[in-house]
Amino acid sequence: MQSRARFLGHSIHQMLIVFPLGLLATAVAFDVVALLRGNPFFFHMAYWMIAAGILGGLVSAIFGTIDWLAIPSGTRANMIGLWHGGGNLLVVLLFAASWFLRRPDPNVPGTAALILSFAGAGLSLLTGWLGGELVDRLAVGVDPGAHLNSPNSLSGRPANEDATVATKLKRAA
Repeated sequence: MQSRARFLGHSIHQMLIVFPLGLLATAVAFDVVALLRGNPFFFHMAYWMIAAGILGGLVSAIFGTIDWLAIPSGTRANMIGLWHGGGNLLVVLLFAASWFLRRPDPNVPGTAALILSFAGAGLSLLTGWLGGELVDRLAVGVDPGAHLNSPNSLSGRPANEDATVATKLKRAA
């Protein structure tokens, strides 16, 4: 199944996600540098990276939602898309809370602000993997012949094997 929101033949969501992921990851990298070097300038840069990453994440989410609504319900792809989108909403909320806590003085974030951004970065690794599962394994958004019920990429089974059929066979055995 191809993406519903396309530009020049490509999924808009997939084009946009690189910005919030890169900005939020860079914010965490700047936080680490600031902690290691004791230079508040990097905390200040992280503050603005988080702000831009949140905005980029929200714009990307609009197009991701459009694509997710087109995935047939009851499929593995639909469930993975739900976890991917819900997890990324949580990522944006964690970074938004971190940004809000930094507002009084972006040069001196508190421990809670740093923990929230580190947690958001950690969660984004999982949600990014889920997005990769949708695109690379299930071909959602890129191939009209997508395998919406392919087994998990970690299963070692081929992508063209229908996971629902495999589950039914396993239960029958």
